[in-house]
Amino acid sequence: MSVPPWFTRFLGTFQRAFAIAVVIAQGGIAVTGSIVRVTGSGLGCPTWPQCFEGSMVPVEHPEVASLHQWVEFGNRTLTGVVGVIAALCVLAAWFNRPRRRRVVTLALIQFGGVVLQAVVGGLTVLTGLLWWTVSVHFLISMALVWFAVLLVAALREGDEPARPLVPRPLMALQVVQAAVLGLLLLAGTFVTAAGPHAGDAATPRLDAPVDTLAQLHADLLFLFLGMLVALGFALRGHPVPRRPYRLLVAVVLAQGVLGMVQYWTGVPEVLVSLHVLGAGAVVVATAALWTSTRERAHFVDDGLRSHTAGSSVASHA
Repeated sequence: MSVPPWFTRFLGTFQRAFAIAVVIAQGGIAVTGSIVRVTGSGLGCPTWPQCFEGSMVPVEHPEVASLHQWVEFGNRTLTGVVGVIAALCVLAAWFNRPRRRRVVTLALIQFGGVVLQAVVGGLTVLTGLLWWTVSVHFLISMALVWFAVLLVAALREGDEPARPLVPRPLMALQVVQAAVLGLLLLAGTFVTAAGPHAGDAATPRLDAPVDTLAQLHADLLFLFLGMLVALGFALRGHPVPRRPYRLLVAVVLAQGVLGMVQYWTGVPEVLVSLHVLGAGAVVVATAALWTSTRERAHFVDDGLRSHTAGSSVASHA
């Protein structure tokens, strides 16, 4: 496939910027989704893919406030923005020379994830914001944030198999910690599903005590923190950058404090969105620590290091 040289130069110059942008975009759209929820705008556009029957955009309607329509429509529009950024990641990875399979795969995960999220978002609307569909919608976003961080890391790494920088027991601890993070995020969606912010006044809630679910969420946070402390002690003396660890500790502590304030103050709307932002930040920081404990060497050919990790699209067009 022949492409203009200026386009390949553009892709090569901004490939890393696209990857960083997709991290921000995947986390950011989860925050805008929370704004849809706390403003009660989840059914501001009651059909999908159209906003109303016969119209892709909001229209005057006696039963749906204009504010709710535009909040929900704005979130749908941002899905297209995330899709464009993800598509640029795919194009940059595809036209890079030599083409790197891992980078292409991670970029395709971002684009495929956007498509999946659009479908799940449509099902969420068509089912009247069933709580579990909203939970799935959020969890997919967090998974995409994780893989977006891996994409950013892949651009500076080589293509050899990952080599651990710490003993295998610590690698296993990180795997368990990632699983606990997943459970922590899942429990957080349960708290929200049983809480006061349904996305629409008529939406059925999760029939479970909020206090019990909040306690489960807090217990998982303490477990995550405990594992983080243990990991910190164990990492001493190993050739691992300390900054990702310190960042993760700071973000988790801030998120924990925010969660307690949120609970004590009756779950005000602005704190809900800040908590979702914090959840994305915890995922980013955990994934960054994950990548810092392993390395991937560059392929070596005749004693010379290849340019796989640092090559630009333009230089090989």
